[in-house]
Amino acid sequence: MPIPAEGYPLAAAVTPRLQVVETVDSTNAKLLHDAATDAAGHPHLSVLLTRDQRAGRGRLDRVWTAPPGTALAVSVLLRVGAIAVADRGWIPLVAGSALRQAIAAQLPDARVSLKWPNDVLVGSGEKARKISGILTEVLPADPMVVVVGAGVNTTMPTVDLPVPTATSFADQDATVDEDRLVADYLTGLRDGIADLAVGGHTAVADRVAAHCSTIGTDVSVSLPGDGATLQGRAVRLDAEGRLVVAADGVETVVGAGDVVHVR
Repeated sequence: MPIPAEGYPLAAAVTPRLQVVETVDSTNAKLLHDAATDAAGHPHLSVLLTRDQRAGRGRLDRVWTAPPGTALAVSVLLRVGAIAVADRGWIPLVAGSALRQAIAAQLPDARVSLKWPNDVLVGSGEKARKISGILTEVLPADPMVVVVGAGVNTTMPTVDLPVPTATSFADQDATVDEDRLVADYLTGLRDGIADLAVGGHTAVADRVAAHCSTIGTDVSVSLPGDGATLQGRAVRLDAEGRLVVAADGVETVVGAGDVVHVR
């Protein structure tokens, strides 16, 4: 599906650089490459956006694909030198929180929540389904540069949803204003990253936790490495944004893993 004739004026007003492309293999990969070859031309909050991503990637090396025109892929470059190293684990959470808020603004009658670390769910309990996911990557040549990629299911019809646990605006019988969605997301991301830089994790922790449906939920976590599974109740986020899971009176800190809300 082609780029809308009206473009993305609201989003363009938030970012110093908005590049909209008809199609791309991966917005994250392209933005990382472009930033490495032209650092001066890619300031903080530079954006690459498409409605046709052919080889997107999710967390844990999963493939993320969608029929052309049915989803938005948005990658944002962040220059994070002002953020303390100990607080950088909050960057994906801040991004997820900003995207959750942008999506919730266009689904006012639905519960929209953040699943740790950065999936956005629509619905409650057993009916909660994923509408968006985020992948954060560091520029290999410059650890002070982070690219945050987000995929949002927009006009994808129910029949095209990849799994039963997925949803889209169309599946929710909603018409999305893509320009407003991206502008709201960029505004929330910009402000959240600024808060993190100035006030550290304590400046953003409450807003993240307030809409994180993982906290207080029984979870099953597939841990990286040996493939072990941790089952228990997610009780809170620690100072580095990691998930704390309690089981049999013992608390375990999870920095990475595939989390399933036990239904």
